[in-house]
Amino acid sequence: MTAPDIHAVKAFLLELQQNIAQGLEQLDGRVRFATDSWQRAEGGGGASRVLTDGAVFEQAGVNFSRVTGVAMPASATAHRPELAGRSFEAMGVSLVIHPRNPYVPTTHANVRFFIASKPGADPVWWFGGGFDLTPYYPFLEDVVEWHQAAKDICDPFGLEMYAKYKSWCDDYFYLPHRQETRGVGGLFFDDLNQAGFDDSFAFMRAVGEGFLPAYANVVDRRKDTPYGERQRDFQLYRRGRYVEFNLVYDRGTLFGLQTGGRTESILMSMPPLVRWQYNYQPETDSPEAELYRDFLVPRDWLSL
Repeated sequence: MTAPDIHAVKAFLLELQQNIAQGLEQLDGRVRFATDSWQRAEGGGGASRVLTDGAVFEQAGVNFSRVTGVAMPASATAHRPELAGRSFEAMGVSLVIHPRNPYVPTTHANVRFFIASKPGADPVWWFGGGFDLTPYYPFLEDVVEWHQAAKDICDPFGLEMYAKYKSWCDDYFYLPHRQETRGVGGLFFDDLNQAGFDDSFAFMRAVGEGFLPAYANVVDRRKDTPYGERQRDFQLYRRGRYVEFNLVYDRGTLFGLQTGGRTESILMSMPPLVRWQYNYQPETDSPEAELYRDFLVPRDWLSL
């Protein structure tokens, strides 16, 4: 089995960050990303690239990080108890995009690599990542196209992959206290190493490279849709679900905070504006009610 090539993974991730940032700048057309490089005292560092107050994107962040440590944090060992007592190296690209227009969905994507080592033992390594879509005023054609793109990415690696990772995404991006999904899903995978390093790395690359073309199609289709105060208020209210998930359930947020990561970069995923409303209930048969009724439940989108 091919040994993990950490340098190749890092080179790909840095290139991916650059390519996605450039693509988002072209979609926005008004502002560019600012880059904030940082070092971590315990080992490693990264570069946070953030776009604010754009014509299309109210805020977008594309982060690269590489962190090392002498012991895995609790968020990792709870999931993989055999890693306790090992040193680790983790690197990845993570992004969150909060559009201005309520008809353009929020989105999140990340790809990552972990390796944990201990003297006298083989290293334990794996890839993870995925992407998901969080619309406020969804269109079925957008959701179907999004999932078709996800399936097209997966199929060369096995016809069972899409269904497996689509289901994992539905399960992961779920808010139990709200009894609803965060959005309409996509792909989520973790602990990927069974196929060996080369094939696992190839799948991670395909997911990373396939994200932006799929999202750009939705952005181009919806970015000029007229909207008013009602749609903007609902967008800000629904952004609160994003905050709830990221601060309560997201393993990546917990991992970053527990490893002493850079707080500004970890919480870059938070929307710039958000509101809460006590006991909000959408009007019956309204577009807002349609989101809850038809889209915030796991579905086989490609059969519709």
